[in-house]
Amino acid sequence: MSRLIVWRHGNTDWNAGHRVQGQTDVELNVLGRRQAVDAAEILIKLKPDAIVASDLQRAADTAAALAGLSGLSVSYDKRLRERYFGAWQGHTMTEIAELFPGQHERWTTGQEVGGDVETLDELGKRVSEALLDAAALAPPGGTVVVATHGAAARQGVGHLLGWPIEQLRTLRALQNCHWVELTHDSKRGWQVAAYNVGPFPERPVPPPV
Repeated sequence: MSRLIVWRHGNTDWNAGHRVQGQTDVELNVLGRRQAVDAAEILIKLKPDAIVASDLQRAADTAAALAGLSGLSVSYDKRLRERYFGAWQGHTMTEIAELFPGQHERWTTGQEVGGDVETLDELGKRVSEALLDAAALAPPGGTVVVATHGAAARQGVGHLLGWPIEQLRTLRALQNCHWVELTHDSKRGWQVAAYNVGPFPERPVPPPV
């Protein structure tokens, strides 16, 4: 049985300030770097065969913490980047509700936002394709760890599993430096083995962007 770990990056100042990051290249803060190290100390026990990351710095540096323990190099894939949020990027949700009320209303009801925001279908397709390519890097029965982003992780996993958007909305956002564990075998295909796993106790969840 093969295993794919889809890992959200550590905390950033924009996470802490509840700002939409999207594809803005924000670095980890002190907390995020510590989270990456703590999570890597758990993930190394899974004996990863390969590590793949989004090329945005917060994901790349999260992956680097595991690479430092495993001795593996990190491969980078732009398809693992966070959802592109266009004009929303850099704003808090309070600001977005004031600046883009129609789009914000669609967001809160689970609809496509419109404007220059990447669609959920586009996001799910590109991330799931990257996840499949990453999984192929390990031998049968091996483990691959993929460092990516909150919305990208949830939508990519959902697309891979064939879940409708309505079902995905029942999942809570991944906490920083938490992950989804997927397994695969020839009879069952892809299955969720664990969700929102990580080294920290429950705490308020920053926006998955």
